[in-house]
Amino acid sequence: MGDKITGIHAIEEALKKAPRGSTLYLVRGDKRNAGLENQALSNGKTAVKKVSEFELEKLAGNSDHRGAVLDLGSKTSAGGRIREMSVQEFCQGLKEDQNVLVLALDEITDPHNLGAILRSADQFSVALVIVPERRSASANETVIRISSGAAQYVTMATVRNLAHELDVLKDNGFWVYGADMNGESSYNTKFPKRTVIVMGSEGSGMRSLVRAKCDHIISIPMTGHIDSLNVSVAAGILLYEFRRTC
Repeated sequence: MGDKITGIHAIEEALKKAPRGSTLYLVRGDKRNAGLENQALSNGKTAVKKVSEFELEKLAGNSDHRGAVLDLGSKTSAGGRIREMSVQEFCQGLKEDQNVLVLALDEITDPHNLGAILRSADQFSVALVIVPERRSASANETVIRISSGAAQYVTMATVRNLAHELDVLKDNGFWVYGADMNGESSYNTKFPKRTVIVMGSEGSGMRSLVRAKCDHIISIPMTGHIDSLNVSVAAGILLYEFRRTC
């Protein structure tokens, strides 16, 4: 058994580049996922196995499988997984004049929030998403499912020291913008070509060491009665603001 993908949209995306030896498990007699079965059979790399509801439950664990589980066949396979790259490797591959947006997540611990953020990251062409190694949600099956497969197109860097990696990016021409409700209005911000947006944790925001690395602190102007937005919603708005101005 290898990495497993659940969620219809996530499986659809994973099947487009599934490695040889992968297996699509479907509930026997359930016609809901005939489209997935046809897609798996047509790619020439994925076997299809019909199993009982009980067997699929065991394969899916705690995931909401909706009658289908894709097993990629290898723990090291990248077929349905998020692509990994170090910040140093990322910087080495940058082109001179391109607009580049990086998203750094400081201790986002809820996998549902991370999945939603990665979906926005794909939509707004984020070049790299950085997450700390510790005290952060990881790119697991839940994250891929919540992202509706978009996570498979996002490049991620998992780092030991986020503050240090922000310094690396700054040395390569990036300006760092931290999100905080007391910052300057993002609507009036003109982002540079190389921008890093930092989103803090769901409860306490950015840590002080990370905040100290920011060149600017920005906020989303709001007029409602609740004092803050969900972090995944706020991330999507700020990513849009970068694309609007660049």
